[in-house]
Amino acid sequence: MNAQNEKKQWTFTGWHMLIITVSFFAVIFGMNLFMAISAKKSWTGLVVKNTYVASQEYNTKLATSRLQHSLGWNSSIKYENDNLIFSLRDKNNVTIDAKQVNLQVNRVVGVDGELQLILSKNEDGNYSAPAKLASGIWNVFINAKLADESVFEQSYQIKLEK
Repeated sequence: MNAQNEKKQWTFTGWHMLIITVSFFAVIFGMNLFMAISAKKSWTGLVVKNTYVASQEYNTKLATSRLQHSLGWNSSIKYENDNLIFSLRDKNNVTIDAKQVNLQVNRVVGVDGELQLILSKNEDGNYSAPAKLASGIWNVFINAKLADESVFEQSYQIKLEK
């Protein structure tokens, strides 16, 4: 055989292994960095500003919730025609008057579209405010200050499909 006709056989060297290893860890590091940055820009996971204060208020809020439940109060939230509508009624289906109804709306995950609203009373006794919400799952937190200075708090989760 002629030396020129022979094909040179490829061999796997240490340099090849180094390139593969460095490339592998570069991809892993790059993806971890991307995921960390994405997580930092999205939902913080913060539910309450001060967990210690929230823990101190827990028993009081639980007692208030039990009292309202024993009174037979019914509340509901619905979204129609770009309006959030809140209803608060007693066991006889009579509207419970509130001095002020505050509403916080946010995504289950993320901070896009977060709203703080003050609802106004309608002729039918419900409270409403205009809100443009995209489709998806939303958390709604109600805080109503009642005529007797007590507070009604309730949270809901609504799913919108458009």
